[in-house]
Amino acid sequence: MNRGERNISIENEKFWQGKRVLVTGGSGFVGQHLVEQIKEKQPRKLFVPTHDGYDLRQREACEEVVQGRDLVIHLAANVGGIGYNQKYPGELFYDNLMMGALLMEEARKTGVKKFVAIGTVCAYPRDTEVPFKEEDLWKGYPEETNAPYGLAKKMQLVQAQAYRQQYSFNAIFLLPVNLYGPGDKFDPEQSHVIPALIKKAVEAREEGKDHIDVWGSGTATREFLYVEDCAEAILLAAEKYEKPDPVNIGSGMEISIKDLVELIKELVGYQGKIVWDKTKPDGQPRRCLDTLRAEKEFGFKAKTDFKKGLRETIDWYLEEKNQAGKFK
Repeated sequence: MNRGERNISIENEKFWQGKRVLVTGGSGFVGQHLVEQIKEKQPRKLFVPTHDGYDLRQREACEEVVQGRDLVIHLAANVGGIGYNQKYPGELFYDNLMMGALLMEEARKTGVKKFVAIGTVCAYPRDTEVPFKEEDLWKGYPEETNAPYGLAKKMQLVQAQAYRQQYSFNAIFLLPVNLYGPGDKFDPEQSHVIPALIKKAVEAREEGKDHIDVWGSGTATREFLYVEDCAEAILLAAEKYEKPDPVNIGSGMEISIKDLVELIKELVGYQGKIVWDKTKPDGQPRRCLDTLRAEKEFGFKAKTDFKKGLRETIDWYLEEKNQAGKFK
């Protein structure tokens, strides 16, 4: 570590000294990794409310959890893949809108010093030119299959900017791309594309199936970010970013679903065929973020090689499956 890097590290550690931190959604996929990284910073207090204990769609719960906090990181969300979005659009819109709006309002009222709102790549218009730039956010309507979720999360950006303008409330808004990694959801109804494909390939291999069915045509592309990298980006933004403009959080890579399936097959060791169900939606045609703002503003650049991250995700899933039978 050179002298400049050491000085940055010291400054970052000072940020957390004496901080009373709230992380909503701390037991979720990203939250588990983020909470562990925050613990290493040794803040004064770290509060991670449970879903069962606090319903953040209720004002009273939001009012309670923000009391005495300096920093709020709002990760809690009702979220799932394309099928889940198609089945529960109303719930996804209402739950995410209410949680975001009520929590930020109560945080403002109680004097929270900084609020980090976590949005979603689903907020971008369907036909955004690749790579997605933050200024493209309002150039059209989101892809229809996940528009209610994407728009509900996008309202946190509107609220953050309005509160900064009227109340000088220090709220920032981050836009993570599709995430993957150990601890992801492998539930068939709620899982996103990578855990869904891993589960299908592993089960097909174990059961000797000659093919697996995959939604869509395989032509759509996606960008993926390893969950540990995302957690690091959120911490860096909490420490260093103070502006109203939204910030993309991603890796800058792009891969077609077809190539993704082939890579997962290779890593899992599945030799069967892929049958594409073209009656099912592809979702947004392409997704890949411009990540220059995050690097410029708070020094974030993704570190994890995609193939290595996939292998670690598969290994975690197999270990959990074999030990506990959680995902059978």
